[in-house]
Amino acid sequence: MQQPQVGVILCGSGRFDGSEIHESVLTLLHLSRAGAKIRCFAPDEAQFSVCEHIEGKSVEGESRNMLTEASRIARGEIEPLSRAKTAELDALILPGGNGAAVNLCDFGLKGAAGSVNVDLQTLLADMADLRKPIGAICIAPAIVALALPNRQIQMTLGDADCEAALEASKTGNTFTACPVDQIVCDKPNQVVTTPAYMLGPDIAAVDRGIGLLVEKVLAWCTPR
Repeated sequence: MQQPQVGVILCGSGRFDGSEIHESVLTLLHLSRAGAKIRCFAPDEAQFSVCEHIEGKSVEGESRNMLTEASRIARGEIEPLSRAKTAELDALILPGGNGAAVNLCDFGLKGAAGSVNVDLQTLLADMADLRKPIGAICIAPAIVALALPNRQIQMTLGDADCEAALEASKTGNTFTACPVDQIVCDKPNQVVTTPAYMLGPDIAAVDRGIGLLVEKVLAWCTPR
């Protein structure tokens, strides 16, 4: 049996304007420990904004490329999202971060009325249609909800009554409460989610949930 190929979708480097670094690295770590072949992707486009990460303030007049910035996390082993092909992947995992809500989609700006990056929209829809597992971390379940509306997929954003969960529920999917160190599994739709830094409080707690998510995603992969 060949090692599963798992796509990891990044969108910059840093929780305020790109991918959450802890969540991204923990995802890569657990995949590597499990023997999966990792393929990182990011849009070859400008970030929505640039932020400094001490106070989280926007930096005016500066632009950064999502692919270039995400290459820091992937140690240069990353491809443009436009090259991702469903046929070459056994599963897909999306780490979170505030940047994911404005770079990979515009949920952070328009809520349930938003849309998803065209390449990611196609990839998520194709993965879902082929029943290939999808893992979504932190705010990333909102991206899945936008891409796959009206499917009643059971997911989590941490607290069921938080503003993000209530808004994401308007897509025709279901958001339930879940502790930071646990996961919500929707086996019929092959979607696994965990709150991560939607709840925190630290990297150790986040690690446990992400570890379970990776384990479940790989367990659902169909052997080649």
